[in-house]
Amino acid sequence: MIDLRRVPALWRQCDVTVRDLPFALLMAVASFVPALYGKGTQVGDLPARPYDESAYVAIALLALPLAVRRRWPVACLTLVAAGFALDQVHSYHVFACNALPIALISAGAHLERYRRATVAVLTVAYVPLAVTMGRLGAPEQPEGYVIFYLVLVLAWGIGASLRSSRAAEAERHRRVAEATRAAERTRIARELHDVVTHHVTAMVVQAEAARYLTAAPDRLDATLSAVTDTGRRAIGDLRHMLDLLKADHDTDVRTPSAGELRTLVEQTRQAGQPVELVEEGRSAESAGSAEFVTYRVVQESLTNALKYAHGSPTAVRVRYGEKEITVEVSTDGSGTRAGSPGGSGRGLAGLRERVEALGGEFDAGRRADGGFVVRARVPAGGSS
Repeated sequence: MIDLRRVPALWRQCDVTVRDLPFALLMAVASFVPALYGKGTQVGDLPARPYDESAYVAIALLALPLAVRRRWPVACLTLVAAGFALDQVHSYHVFACNALPIALISAGAHLERYRRATVAVLTVAYVPLAVTMGRLGAPEQPEGYVIFYLVLVLAWGIGASLRSSRAAEAERHRRVAEATRAAERTRIARELHDVVTHHVTAMVVQAEAARYLTAAPDRLDATLSAVTDTGRRAIGDLRHMLDLLKADHDTDVRTPSAGELRTLVEQTRQAGQPVELVEEGRSAESAGSAEFVTYRVVQESLTNALKYAHGSPTAVRVRYGEKEITVEVSTDGSGTRAGSPGGSGRGLAGLRERVEALGGEFDAGRRADGGFVVRARVPAGGSS
């Protein structure tokens, strides 16, 4: 049994010619309804005549091409115009003559090439039709033919306007799609920067420190083990991100939260950075994105501490409020770079964008005593 709810969707999947065919058949059938005799579009005002074999040909030329009005608009318009001329010369005035403005609208909307040439040919063809109607004794005055021509021009103009609107909408969708892709690339770049930079910086710092521990095998072994663990975590995080980039991934999106700060701090300590963590309050259940941004602020700040002030005492203070989370990460700047890789400035810029996107405030700069401090206020109420 056919599910009637699926019929509209199945109909939209049909070829455009199939979808236009019922209307074409309706126009043909309507032309044989007695109440609609003489109700078609006409020019010249000649009295209507009864149908004969030529009338059936005219109806076929006028109605049936409407089935291809969107797929082949020029062919449709040519056949409909021929049927219209045949009808007017014989004065049948069939209802299907109303197909002419419809064909013009469709051509104006869907014709892609030779638009000006099509308009010129139709204009030239209209002149001999008007002359022929006059010779047949049509009582129409010259201004009547001009008005009828302007009506046809209006029909074409309506189609051209629809085409312009459709093109503008397509351009808008294209720009939205490009902006979406750009935003997604930026988001992925931030995530890669946060994940890779933190882990790789820790590995570089640990490996650099290992050079000075050759005389202490136990400490050297512990340092190398820390490098190995950090590398494994980096690989795991990268694999997770690559899984998320797959179009058909079924991996749950995992984003770190402020609740994992203790693990992050412990990893930084293993890299040789003395870090003190102070947390006040409890995170709200609706914190969501605020917790994620808080984690990234602390992560990037500790990464920078490892890069530029390795060995410096670093303090992390996080306060959870009902409507916001405040973060402060400071270092006294007494350490060394210890051979760590330099930065590009993307990290702090990315943090500022993350925080401000949630309506928060971000500040980072040097302290008077030569250290460095990062502060952020991240709104938490209603975040998701």
